[in-house]
Amino acid sequence: MKKRLLYLLFAMCIIGEAFSQNNASVVGRLSDGTGFLPGVNVLVLGSTQGAPTDLDGKFQISNLPQGNITLRFSYLGFETVELELDLKSGLNSIGTITMQEESGSLMEYVVQGTMAPSQLKAMSIKRNSLGIMDVIAADAIGKLPDRNAAEAVQRLPAASVNRYHGEANQVSVRGTPYAWSSTLYNGTRLPSANVFGNRNALLDAIPAEMIQYVQLSKAITPDMEGDAIGGSINFITRSAPDEQMLNASLAGGYNQRSENSSYNASIVYGNRFLNNKLGVIVAGAIWNRNFAADEIAMEYNVNRTNPAERYSINTLNAKRYFGYRRTTAINAALEYEFNPAQKLIVRYVNDQFDDVRPVYESYYEFNENRYRYSNRESDYKTNLNGIELGGVHKLGSRSRLDWSFSDYEMYYRLETPPYMPANQKGLPIVQFRQSLQGNFGVRSVDGLVYNQFDSPDGNGIDPYNFDPKLTNSNDFLDPSRLRLQQMIIYQTDQRDNDKVGQINFTHNATSKFTLKTGVKVRLKENVGELTPLAFLPGVAVGIPGAPPFRFLNEFQTQDFPSIGTYFSEVNNQFDHLALNPLTQAQIFDMFSPAFFEENGIRDFSPASNGTTKFNGTENVYAAYIMGVYEFSKKLKFTGGIRNEYTDISMNSSQYDAATGEVEPITRNHAYNAFLPMIHLTYKPTEQSNLRLAYTKTFARANFRDLNPSENVDITGGVPRISRGNTGLLPTFSHNFDIMGEYFLSDIGLITGGVFYKNISNFIFSDLSQETINGTNYLITQPNNLENSFLVGFEVGITKRFSGLPGILSGFGTELNYTRIHSELEVPRNDEQGQVIGRDITSLPNQSGNLFNVSLFYERNGLMLRLAGNYRGPALETINKDLGPDYYIFVGKNFTVDFSGAYSISEKVKAFAEVRNITNEPFVQYMGDNKNRITSSEWFSVNGQAGIRLIIF
Repeated sequence: MKKRLLYLLFAMCIIGEAFSQNNASVVGRLSDGTGFLPGVNVLVLGSTQGAPTDLDGKFQISNLPQGNITLRFSYLGFETVELELDLKSGLNSIGTITMQEESGSLMEYVVQGTMAPSQLKAMSIKRNSLGIMDVIAADAIGKLPDRNAAEAVQRLPAASVNRYHGEANQVSVRGTPYAWSSTLYNGTRLPSANVFGNRNALLDAIPAEMIQYVQLSKAITPDMEGDAIGGSINFITRSAPDEQMLNASLAGGYNQRSENSSYNASIVYGNRFLNNKLGVIVAGAIWNRNFAADEIAMEYNVNRTNPAERYSINTLNAKRYFGYRRTTAINAALEYEFNPAQKLIVRYVNDQFDDVRPVYESYYEFNENRYRYSNRESDYKTNLNGIELGGVHKLGSRSRLDWSFSDYEMYYRLETPPYMPANQKGLPIVQFRQSLQGNFGVRSVDGLVYNQFDSPDGNGIDPYNFDPKLTNSNDFLDPSRLRLQQMIIYQTDQRDNDKVGQINFTHNATSKFTLKTGVKVRLKENVGELTPLAFLPGVAVGIPGAPPFRFLNEFQTQDFPSIGTYFSEVNNQFDHLALNPLTQAQIFDMFSPAFFEENGIRDFSPASNGTTKFNGTENVYAAYIMGVYEFSKKLKFTGGIRNEYTDISMNSSQYDAATGEVEPITRNHAYNAFLPMIHLTYKPTEQSNLRLAYTKTFARANFRDLNPSENVDITGGVPRISRGNTGLLPTFSHNFDIMGEYFLSDIGLITGGVFYKNISNFIFSDLSQETINGTNYLITQPNNLENSFLVGFEVGITKRFSGLPGILSGFGTELNYTRIHSELEVPRNDEQGQVIGRDITSLPNQSGNLFNVSLFYERNGLMLRLAGNYRGPALETINKDLGPDYYIFVGKNFTVDFSGAYSISEKVKAFAEVRNITNEPFVQYMGDNKNRITSSEWFSVNGQAGIRLIIF
């Protein structure tokens, strides 16, 4: 039935085209001499027919009579252009029209400004969009203190980011979980491979230099992928320019905590050949930055059977991360235009993100009355590479066919340690232990250690003013007493490959009605693992004749890096833990067959490890049909349906504890998503839009959550089991949006709106306790919950104070604020799994308050900008069995950045940036007490300065 409907629609369009051969259409492109102009208003004088230019500055107006017409091109800040034409039957091309800047009060912004031209482009795209959308243009991204794709998006209304060791890597829209926002690359969702095993494309691997536009769609249309409850973030890469261009940038910087330098450089070249038929653009970038972070991490005894002891502390860990990150990327596009009606496009991307991150950890193990000292030597590599081939074909005067085939892959891997076999590479960790001769004097009357406010007798610790009160002064952390106890390799490789094909057909049925339909197929292959390999000295497990223990002071070490900044925010209170760590060469040498043989190191990895590896396929078959009808110049309707069918097959293994056998297991799951969508846009005036939208969207489960087996990890302080759930249902949402937009005459904007999401089948990470063979395990497993909802409003303003006298007219401000409230009903179970109550909480990752504020100055080629980004507290993890008192929350965070730029000449600009001026810690805590921290991490103030060159 669906195929017949599709064939019928194509037939109707072809027949309509046949009857329209006497009609004419006109196509062209608008430029300002340096680039193409999106959102230019193109109008046929004496009629209501017209069209805005697209992202490449192109337009097409169909269903025109043959003969003489006059086109008018208007764009804020530019002189209006009128062009008389004599139209012939069929397609008429006017080539490229270059618009000139308008003299007057706006000319200074457009010609000499640094932010204004990009804001003008972004507002023009927003103004003419079919859905509810916010936009950033490439030149704006380059002028903000944002060095990757995620940090650029955080400036948009209702967007917030997750910071991983100080660098933004994931985006949340309107407070929804990160995986609920689809990340698109030229309209196709990016594959995802990361240590978390989720669908979030980690955007710290994509440099900002690669991007032409970022479109944040908060209410999508049927021609967009439906896996987008929060929204759709589309990164549109650079396209070939109209004329030869070569731009370059070079910058150097400094990180305050690591006390090391950084550098980045980029180059962009574009040109046209073969009588302008062949367009080429190549962009390359390298960004090398040193970083450091300090974290207090605390683990609580939540798996204790006595509820009064569950806030007691198992371990306190003082961590130092110290390393560097390097992003290298090349992005290329080639287009060949046979004629104005036929074009082929090839795109290529190859990004590599190297995260070299040594970690030095000093644990207080209160339950075991000892220290643990750990060194990691990580070299995480993330690659995004792929190629896309596509075409755009105008079929007569009223129809267009576009298609593409792409093959993108993201691969996250560890290739260390170098001397281990290929099947035993991963994250190497060396652990030492030292037992106390005395005791920790901070123990409570029940013998456990608590925070002071949780302690039964008030005797406890303050992690921000820590004193273990050792009863024996000789119990300091001592390299000569820290004995080698355990060596671990965590295997976390992930690979995600998407092969995608799509076809879209657009038909301008009349001057008021446009029909669009298409199909899309994605064939996904996902492979991953989370496997702990454990190696222990024979003497540690009592093997007779085993070589003796080795101690930390027997190995090659290096000076502790940047000791002066180690937990400087809490008065360097852990300086006594800052032992000289092992060198990288020493760690790699310890993970070698020769060292294992010499020191009696044996493999004690769990027999169930085969269950930690999985691979799966996910085939998605999608089709849509939509129409755009213009009732009048004031009222436009966009509506349609999208259907996505998903077929999943997951392969892993299951472990039989009775026999010790590991057997393969396969689970299959399929479901359908029928997604209707309606948009109404009303223009009360030329400067305003009122938008109403209803959309139905969904979110697929993470691949690791679909793993049909489980992972057992006993290498840490608390034994843990992670289980998958192949039967997870996708989360669905009915979304309602109202948004108003008012465009100011001086490149400003006022927006305001409300939104509501009715959500079903919410997927959450369920924490519970289970006793297996006398051991209490903390169990993590994804499950579906019933219904929830999210409601909120957002307001924003961009305003230049151009009416002020003299130099004061250069001041301006950007403000946006989002208030969000959500409710999720979580059933609480007893030990037998029976529901004994229901708790009402918010959605995970949902902050109640988000806002961005910036004050800028822009005049005579000078731009100064002070920008703040605030994200309020949010729920992170739900504990279904124990209830809200044991939920994990993320604390509020406010970051302030500064950027400045000066146009030395038309071709040379100098810039400087300072980021994370406030240097607030990233804090997670348990329950309703924000001082019951599970993690508190400090990053660093950092910055850079450099130049940008327009060579030609």
